[in-house]
Amino acid sequence: MSSHTQNHRGQGAGKAISSLKPIVKLKTRWFQITVLLAALGQILIACTASPAGNATIDPSSPTESAGANLSGKLVIYSGRSEPLIQPVLDRFQSQHPDIEILLKSGRNSELANALLEEQNNPQADIFITTEIITIQALQQAGILQSYRSEAASALPPYAVGADHTWYGLTLRARVIMYNTELVSEQQAPRSIFDLTDPAWKSQVASANSSNGSLQAQVAAMRQLVGEEATENWLREMLSNDVTWFGGHTDVRKAVGAGEFKLGLVNHYYYYLQKEEGSPVDIIYPDQTADGIGLITNLTAVGLVQRSQNLPAARALVEFLLSAEGQQLFASLNFEYPLIPGVPLHPSVQPIDGFRLADVDTAKAAENLDETFDLIERAGLP
Repeated sequence: MSSHTQNHRGQGAGKAISSLKPIVKLKTRWFQITVLLAALGQILIACTASPAGNATIDPSSPTESAGANLSGKLVIYSGRSEPLIQPVLDRFQSQHPDIEILLKSGRNSELANALLEEQNNPQADIFITTEIITIQALQQAGILQSYRSEAASALPPYAVGADHTWYGLTLRARVIMYNTELVSEQQAPRSIFDLTDPAWKSQVASANSSNGSLQAQVAAMRQLVGEEATENWLREMLSNDVTWFGGHTDVRKAVGAGEFKLGLVNHYYYYLQKEEGSPVDIIYPDQTADGIGLITNLTAVGLVQRSQNLPAARALVEFLLSAEGQQLFASLNFEYPLIPGVPLHPSVQPIDGFRLADVDTAKAAENLDETFDLIERAGLP
C-alpha cells in the first residue's frame, strides 16, 4: 500500500496543503457554498452509480453482505498516521484480497482542503480523521454523503454525525505524560493550566498548531473557559518556553528519553511509550470539583460524495465499526472503543472513571475560523 497517492483517478487530484492558513481561507468558502452544496448533494446522492455499470445505488441503504465479491481501488484519505491505521487496513484487506487499498496520510487540514478542491472530481472514497471538528465542517459543506451503517446502530448518539454522514471510531483523551525519573507522582501537574507554571519552564513538550488534536483542544477550551482565558493560556505556554513538535510521536519519545519532563498528548501515546519500556506515567487532568474536566475527542470516518467504489467503502466502514475492527484499535493502539462490549487493552484506565469536559463539538465546528484565528493571534508555531 502507498502512503502518498496522487492523480490515482485521472486529473484533478488536489495538492497537499500542509500549512494552517489555507484551510482558514477555504473555510469561509465552505459556508458560502453550504446551501448550494446541500441541494446539489441530494442530486449527487441520487445519481451515484455502481462501479459495475449505470445502475444507481442508494448510499443510505445498508452495506452489502460480508460475502459480497468486492474489488477495485479503494482510496482512503487518513488524518491518522500510517502506523496507527495500517494494521487495521491490512486486516480488512486480508478479508477482501481483491480490493486494492490506496492510503494517503496527512494532516486533517491538508486532506480537508484536498477534498474541497477535488469536489468536482473526487479522488477519495473514505475520509478518516483524528478529530470530529474537521469532519463536521466537511459535512456542513456537503463533502460527505449519507450512509446508514448497520454496525453504527450500537454507537452512542454523540458518535453519529448529522444525517449519518460520519461515524465516530474511537475515543481519546488529552492527558499529561511525565518522565518518572525526573518528576514524582506528587510533583506531577493535575491540570493542563498547571503547564504554564514557571516551575515547568522549558520542560514541557507539545504538538504544534498544525496538529488536529491540539486544534480541537483549543476549540474545546474556547467553550469551556472562554476566548480570553484560552488565548491567555496559549500565550503563557509560549512564555513558559514550551517546545512545539510536529506530532505527538516526537513528544512521547522526547519525554520517554528524558529530554523533557512533561508532554501534552493524546492518552494512547503514553501507553505506546510505556510499552517501549520508558520510565513514564500519566495524569488524566482537571478532575477537581472546579476543574474543566477531561477533554476528549473522537476519531471518525465518513464516505466522500460520489465515491467511485461505494461497495468497498461501505464495507470498510462496517469493518471499522465491527467488534473486530474496534478490538484492533483497542489492542494495537490503546484507544477507547465505542462499540459496547469491546474490551479495553488491559493497561488502559477505563474512561468512565473520569469526569469529562462538556463540549458542544457541533458548535466548535461552526466556529472553526475563530479557533484558527485565536491560534494565529496567540502566535503558536
